[in-house]
Amino acid sequence: MSKKKRPLKQQLMLNTLIILLKTFFFIQQFFVRFKQINYPEGQFILSILHCHQCVVYAIKDKEKFYVLISASNDGEIISKAIEIFKLKSIRGSSKRHGVSAALSIIDKLKEGNSLAIMVDGPRGPFGVVKEGIVTIAKNSGVPIVPVAWASKDKTFLKFNTWDRFRIPFGFCRTIVLYGDPIHIPSELTEEETKKWCIRIEQEMARLQKDLDDNYEIYRKL
Repeated sequence: MSKKKRPLKQQLMLNTLIILLKTFFFIQQFFVRFKQINYPEGQFILSILHCHQCVVYAIKDKEKFYVLISASNDGEIISKAIEIFKLKSIRGSSKRHGVSAALSIIDKLKEGNSLAIMVDGPRGPFGVVKEGIVTIAKNSGVPIVPVAWASKDKTFLKFNTWDRFRIPFGFCRTIVLYGDPIHIPSELTEEETKKWCIRIEQEMARLQKDLDDNYEIYRKL
């Protein structure tokens, strides 16, 4: 089935937003600073909360990284904008193009690439890990690495959205804390899959609390 063509006005608006976001990302990368703690070695699946999606700035070896992004218009804007970092995207979600996205992800992981997933996106609820990341890790054998991100600079903007979105704007010093790799068994029941989702949720919450509580200690490392 061919892709439905958008009205010209809508496409022009999307193209304008893509250019603006690409420009912002390009300029901002020169002003944001990262202290990376416990960055994982080798291949992994990065588990990111939707509010922290801009932590992709900190990813090393971006040429070997794919980001799972929703098939929505917003997702198209983001997927085009992150090309400025040489990151590649795979489009899809549990509701749209989910099967094709899952197959593409497994293929890319088998080629030795890594993956980043916004685990509670694209619409929440906040902090609730969906089953996709566990299923992908189970089928690929690639471990999951949770991440937390924080900054006490005023230029680390915080928005009152469902996901509590965070973004650096201007000169901004941040700390990125990575958890230990989580290895998912190759065979799981539906109930076991849900338990692993909860375990990842808890680990991500623990990691963020650790970073928030000990921010000054990590900053001095």
